[in-house]
Amino acid sequence: MLRDMANTAPVILVVGDEEFLVDRAVGSVVSAVRETDAEAEVHDLVGSKVEPGELTRLSSPSLFGERSIVVVRSAQDLQKDVIAEIVKYAAHPADDTVLVLAHPGGVKGKALVDGVKKAGAEVVTVAKPTKPGERLDFIKAEARRHGRTIAPAAAQALLDAVGSDLRELAAACGQLAFDTQGKTIDEAAVNRYHRGRAEVTGFTISDLAVEGRLGEALEQLRWAMATGVAPVLIVSALAGGLRSLAKVGGAPRNLRGAQLASSVGMPPWKIDRVKRQLGAWGQEGISAAMQAVAAADEQVKGGGTDPAYALERAVQVIVASRTGR
Repeated sequence: MLRDMANTAPVILVVGDEEFLVDRAVGSVVSAVRETDAEAEVHDLVGSKVEPGELTRLSSPSLFGERSIVVVRSAQDLQKDVIAEIVKYAAHPADDTVLVLAHPGGVKGKALVDGVKKAGAEVVTVAKPTKPGERLDFIKAEARRHGRTIAPAAAQALLDAVGSDLRELAAACGQLAFDTQGKTIDEAAVNRYHRGRAEVTGFTISDLAVEGRLGEALEQLRWAMATGVAPVLIVSALAGGLRSLAKVGGAPRNLRGAQLASSVGMPPWKIDRVKRQLGAWGQEGISAAMQAVAAADEQVKGGGTDPAYALERAVQVIVASRTGR
């Protein structure tokens, strides 16, 4: 467990290549700090965009004594001089700043990892479940996060229905915990919420929308809703499809094969598919589509009264954004 502000380490290194688990670990740090200082300001940075001197500026004492949290994602992409600055900072961190560095592991940016470790940074390692048994353990742990337990048969049924994407599994567990009664989530509840999942998934809808096939995407969306697929899972898949576009589209152009797969955290077959989809997309279009999906996410999680309309609207915006080059 991460500590509250009084005990939170001033420099925290999160190591892992599973985006969902890294996001959760970073979010836990932010939440821990804000438990004791709700006004703490968060600066969320991307490694390749961090300029020399930026950390010094952000960690400088505030006139009003406000605490700050500086998050650096994709820290493996930091410039050499910025790495040197961060390593030096880690040895003597500011009193009112918590620095969180997210690194996927591997050799790129190893100087940063070794340097901040030597300086005394707290290391949080998030290991991606790769075996079926580990994914079942993840599902059981998610149920416990919501104060519930899940029967072994139900956990297996959920894994079979949703697949191995951790973000979708977590969303499914949250939906089941919210919408079902009793201490234990049983197989009947899983089947009730996820029937038809094998025939159409949120990923199918996401691919159709990203490829501009509006009629088919809406048809599959309506069928999925009619057969009980949880709206939160569809939103998660739409967001995942757009994140894939952003990752592959923003990757260094000199990376190929295994290097590219390692950089973006995707298998080669998926990268090939995303590259084909990228032809009609630009950065502005991806940004507009992501904003639409974020709005839909808020709607289906209680911010609105009509999840189906929110999802249809998101799909329409995604398709319309393809020409936003």
